[in-house]
Amino acid sequence: MLLGVIADDLTGATDVALMLSREGMKTVQLIGAPSREIDLAGADAVVVALKSRTIPAPEAVALSVAAALALRKAGAEQLLFKYCSTFDSTDAGNIGPVAEALLELTGSDLTIACPAFPANGRTIYHGHLFLGDTLLSDSPMKDHPLTPMQDSNLVRVLQRQAKSKVGLIPIGAVENGVEAVRLALEKARSEGNRLVVVDAIRDENLRVVGAACAHMALITGGSGIAMGLPSNFRAAGRLTARAPLATLTAPAGKPAILAGSCSQATREQIRVAIEAGTRALRIDPLAIAAGATTASEVARWVIENTGDRPVLVYSSADPSIVREAQQKLGAERAGAIVEDLLAEVGRLLLANGFTRFVVAGGETSGAVVGALGVTALQIGPEIDPGVPWTRSIGAPDVALALKSGNFGASNFFLKAWTKLA
Repeated sequence: MLLGVIADDLTGATDVALMLSREGMKTVQLIGAPSREIDLAGADAVVVALKSRTIPAPEAVALSVAAALALRKAGAEQLLFKYCSTFDSTDAGNIGPVAEALLELTGSDLTIACPAFPANGRTIYHGHLFLGDTLLSDSPMKDHPLTPMQDSNLVRVLQRQAKSKVGLIPIGAVENGVEAVRLALEKARSEGNRLVVVDAIRDENLRVVGAACAHMALITGGSGIAMGLPSNFRAAGRLTARAPLATLTAPAGKPAILAGSCSQATREQIRVAIEAGTRALRIDPLAIAAGATTASEVARWVIENTGDRPVLVYSSADPSIVREAQQKLGAERAGAIVEDLLAEVGRLLLANGFTRFVVAGGETSGAVVGALGVTALQIGPEIDPGVPWTRSIGAPDVALALKSGNFGASNFFLKAWTKLA
């Protein structure tokens, strides 16, 4: 193994695993830290999916350090701490505390923070994160139910989370090439910075930054930064490029769509799918809490209504409706009861012959995969940037498309099925 990746949620792990696979690395994704039951022989990169994005910072640190230790023991020469391209976090963490803990673990005095992913409209300019042409703080992310992002300046955001001094390498240095970025890193080190936000507005910027960080024991960022890492191993004669899978043969069985994300992108995908004739059932956290909606009833509805095309179960709603549920139930409970119900629905559907699932939302994906009992994934073809089909390694045999809430084109729920054989 050359590269070990610690991802703070499941869809983020799938996102970065796809990036590494596209760039020629044989990549295995694990749900949780490596275990003896999974054969990692022949893997160039191993991605560990944690559920650490929104838990208390000390717990996120403990999980991330344990994963890093396991990856290093398995042979990883370089570590990547992967988080969301929208830098989802709070002033308490968890990006800063985890990055600092991994710096200590690796004995490093400096690392970068670069969540940019231009292919999905995430760019960093003079330290400010943009979603398309909109500042992060003006985007729908400002209303995220768990990690509202109301400051687009990543240097400020990260500094509030970290004990270490945070610096910036602006786009001018990045556009000047690999050597300019290396010199900027040395300058940041001399100024006492341990965490350095790096600008990137084009994919080529990320390749430049990746090359400049070839000898770093630890890198942090979004999946975009991973596109520049495999070439370092190829240049060193350590990696033979592999072609990514063009299609995925899925196990025989019925399909379903489970959506727990309330992001603007997912809401639009739901609207487009329903307008195209997809049968859909909306679940309400207040009804779940009151016992008026149960997993068995929802699973029965899916079974009875599934025909030639998948049906959709979703909790996604307008931010005002989400806020009302949070005010009555509490933000954490409102999210958890939806995730738990969709996870149980997934388990019941699996027992009734459903083997092909599209799941929207990082927390929802983690809950569903846990309920299904999946522990490792093979990375398949890309549906949209950052979202591939995957197939489980070992039992149960299922095909999964695990979508971050913010990712995917408006017709994602419709076109995903065309990528399966």
